[in-house]
Amino acid sequence: MPAYLLLLVAILSRFLPHGGWMNFTAVTGALLYFGARRNWREMLAPLAALMATDYLLTVYSYHFAFQWQGYLPTWAWYVAAMVLGQILLKTKTSFWRVAAAVLLGPTAFWVISDYAVWAGSGMYPHTLAGLGACFVAAIPFYRNDLASTAIVAGLAFGVPVLMRRMSAAHALEQPAK
Repeated sequence: MPAYLLLLVAILSRFLPHGGWMNFTAVTGALLYFGARRNWREMLAPLAALMATDYLLTVYSYHFAFQWQGYLPTWAWYVAAMVLGQILLKTKTSFWRVAAAVLLGPTAFWVISDYAVWAGSGMYPHTLAGLGACFVAAIPFYRNDLASTAIVAGLAFGVPVLMRRMSAAHALEQPAK
């Protein structure tokens, strides 16, 4: 159940005003957590929910025509983030594994999405310099995704560990009857 609740938080975080914090959402952390805590068959639910969110935001918030082809890299990344959580964090969750997932998830999204923008649009020249300019322009988005993923994943994976340790320490402090 916590994985579904975190997914709901992630979806809602996309609808909140971000001000200067574009891409500061709970999505990557929630997808990593979902992949680590739920089975493969359940991964369709977050994918469908985030696809619907993409549609709603594009059409009703940004007022653009929805072209599903432009979202294919993003939707593939949603699945990849859950698979990363499944592979890296399902059987053994440690500080270093969570840190690796926090770094790999946003970095993969940055590379995949910005390459897709460069290759599929006329915003940047189709040269190595154009690709570099595309990646540089997206650094603020990447930074915010990295920070939000670190916070969300740190809380999602860290709070239960902290609670277990505090509970164990409290049990040791109780006098024997």
